[in-house]
Amino acid sequence: MSQNPTHHLAIAGDAVRDFNHLSRATGDNWQYPGHAYDAVGNLAHLIGMLEQAIEQSIRPVLDTHEHGRVLVDGGGNADQAVRELMAARDDAMRAAGMLTAAVRQMHNATAPMGLDTTDLPEFEDYEEDA
Repeated sequence: MSQNPTHHLAIAGDAVRDFNHLSRATGDNWQYPGHAYDAVGNLAHLIGMLEQAIEQSIRPVLDTHEHGRVLVDGGGNADQAVRELMAARDDAMRAAGMLTAAVRQMHNATAPMGLDTTDLPEFEDYEEDA
């Protein structure tokens, strides 16, 4: 049985929503620069796939239009509606590319960051071993 691709986008959206809720405040497992580095890296990976997802998301419309079977509510012009859709898709793909570049830059910026453990009692054992 074939699964509808939109199901996977819904799962991704739910996962991002969960991250948004869990990351509102720092705490255990979410408090050091390394945690941010990991999060931004995962976000960069996710965002890096948006451009392709945006492009592929309208394939059903394009295929249906190619066969002359797109119907627009209110008797609208299908050719014009598809041209508008494609222009919006192109804008979204450009924006996704720019967002990808910006988030990758964030990831690179967090890469050299760490935690200064000087005088933090919970890290004393680690400092003695160094």
